[in-house]
Amino acid sequence: MPYRIRARYPLATVAIVLLAGCVHLPTHRPPPAPAPVTPPNEAAARLDNAVRLQIFLDANHFRPGMIDGRTGEFFRKALARYNRAHNLPASAVPDISNINPYAIYTVTDDDLKRVGTNAKENAELAKQKSLAYNNLREVIAERFHTSRAFLAHLNADRNIDALQSGATVRVPNVEDPFRIDQLPLVKNQPKDPSLASRKIHINVTARMLDVLDNDHLIASFPITPGSSEHPAPIGDWQIIGIATFPWFRWDEGVLNRGERTDEYYDLPPGPRNPVGILWMQLNRPGDGVHGCPNAETIGRTGSHGCIRLANWDAAIIWKMVTVGTPVTIESEETKVAASN
Repeated sequence: MPYRIRARYPLATVAIVLLAGCVHLPTHRPPPAPAPVTPPNEAAARLDNAVRLQIFLDANHFRPGMIDGRTGEFFRKALARYNRAHNLPASAVPDISNINPYAIYTVTDDDLKRVGTNAKENAELAKQKSLAYNNLREVIAERFHTSRAFLAHLNADRNIDALQSGATVRVPNVEDPFRIDQLPLVKNQPKDPSLASRKIHINVTARMLDVLDNDHLIASFPITPGSSEHPAPIGDWQIIGIATFPWFRWDEGVLNRGERTDEYYDLPPGPRNPVGILWMQLNRPGDGVHGCPNAETIGRTGSHGCIRLANWDAAIIWKMVTVGTPVTIESEETKVAASN
């Protein structure tokens, strides 16, 4: 494997300094007790434990978003879905004591070749052979399902973008790193009858995509489901085409009004393509499930009506479903209305 586990590693510390003016207190009133301070080693232990649990959920295809030690919205939803899928109490926490939260990764020549310079304007982007990563931090962060900020936190003693082949970095110890170099080029994935029992349910309110097999929940992914100006299409659809490393037609008419125009640009494939490394076309023109050029925007910025996933999640889901897979898109309001 391209990385090995290090048994010991330095604990991260976080220092917060508060500056305040002097306040005169009456002598008959004791000064307030100082706020409790979490010892640095305890804070680091909590961070490492959160990373372990994120790695566990990620490995079991109940994806918590970024592996960064933050127990936020997508983390909580992933854990709740994992417990529901395994008939466990909602508050159950799996045994993660045997998970090492970090690993050591060695930079390769291929990693460096993945970095390029992307133009700013679509007319110039369309002339490029591919839309590459902008720097080495992006390559490594996406491979290990984390953010550039957390990767920098784990490697505070070095400039990651300046590293050469053979250098090492500390990374989240994910079970299934995103290997863009091993992702096959698929132009039109054939239908797989063995996956006929699979379904996709998307809740745009929760911003989660669930994969079911015979109505049993088997995987879950955080998403960006359209926007207020261009909402995801509520209703029942199906996948009619699956392709990896897609080209993207940048047409303002399609993006803003759903109408094709003669003013468009064909943007080449690559991890920084507007739809990332995957396009799964729905039987509704212009709409699909796809990757994205920046996983840090998932759930935080809008899309033009499509369902957007992190590239590392897109690399998994296309193998879990097939052409013909039903896709239900609903909101909490439509879900309640359908049940009444």
